[in-house]
Amino acid sequence: VQLVESGGGLVQAGGSLRLSCAASGFQFGDYAFGWFRQAPGKEREALSCISHSDGSTYYIPSVRGRFTISSDGARNTVHLQMDSLKPEDTAVYYCAAVWGILPKDAGYYCATPMNYWGKGTLVTVSS
Repeated sequence: VQLVESGGGLVQAGGSLRLSCAASGFQFGDYAFGWFRQAPGKEREALSCISHSDGSTYYIPSVRGRFTISSDGARNTVHLQMDSLKPEDTAVYYCAAVWGILPKDAGYYCATPMNYWGKGTLVTVSS
């Protein structure tokens, strides 16, 4: 089982980045996926999740309207499009997956302990 994040980097405030999470070793469509981040000195927080069981998405208030999560079943990849980035978005961003065949929405799965985690990709937003 592997989750491999890519797309992180250095960007100026107001800019955009697109993170990708390539999944392998398990049945992609049977899992819900989430993006999390951990800033220096802070706890890891859930940002956004997508449920394959009902197609719903979930965002925390601080990223809603700026970040967009999407899923590409043909490539077993989940993306996080991040626009209007702010310096406070600087963090290591992680992709995670949880068994998700129950007909639950993405918010439910975001609050569920994840089964698999990627190693993370660093996003740095300069002011």
